[in-house]
Amino acid sequence: MYSATAYPQPTASDQERLIMDHLPLVQFLVDRMTTQVPSFMTRDDITSAASMGLMDAARRFDPSKGILFKTFAERRIRGAIFDEVRKMDWFSRSMRDKQGQLMSTLEDLENRLGRSPAEDEIAEAMGLELEDYQQLLGEVSHLGCVSLNETMDQNGEDGKSFLDALEDRKGRNPCQNLESKELTRELAGHLAKLSEKERLVVSLYYYEELTQKEIAEVLEVSEGRVSQLHSQALAKLKVKVRRRPMLGN
Repeated sequence: MYSATAYPQPTASDQERLIMDHLPLVQFLVDRMTTQVPSFMTRDDITSAASMGLMDAARRFDPSKGILFKTFAERRIRGAIFDEVRKMDWFSRSMRDKQGQLMSTLEDLENRLGRSPAEDEIAEAMGLELEDYQQLLGEVSHLGCVSLNETMDQNGEDGKSFLDALEDRKGRNPCQNLESKELTRELAGHLAKLSEKERLVVSLYYYEELTQKEIAEVLEVSEGRVSQLHSQALAKLKVKVRRRPMLGN
């Protein structure tokens, strides 16, 4: 397993050591993210992007901010992989349109129903048969913007992600802790409103770090169904969280 050691302000030699010490983290994240990128992106493509992310993290790391290099590097590696996906022009116009339709339908149903809509309600609102709607979920399931690693605001790489709100980060000042606790409580409330299977998928994937195959075995469903539930759950969370006023505004 990779190291989670804290380091002093890195010199050039320290940067090389950081990279060498955390190469296992690259492979760990490549294994985790293989199911989150389009099939045309090979493992070598993912590994190459992840390695560049690790090197970039070593150059940018500032230990004075009070976070471990492993934590910082993981964000940069994930971001580098999704950046490579975008560079490969995977986000086709039709796929963007499908996701946009899904998000706008979810938001409209949330407003009208005052609760998280069920699958059949979403399908009906989109004018689709349930089977066709589930197929659409599978198509958009790999989109980087339907991920707990997506930032919730427009601050780019320094913006807070959904996953940040779920984790207990160290080294924050009192204002940051207050903001984090408020967002964590809010997100926990949103999670509670998802269906039981949606909550299980999110919990098993992001907390227990199970693969989609392992989650499928736990839930006794297909991997495709896990992918659909994952996509739908995170789309719902995105709609809920992006409707909140950003703190400090």
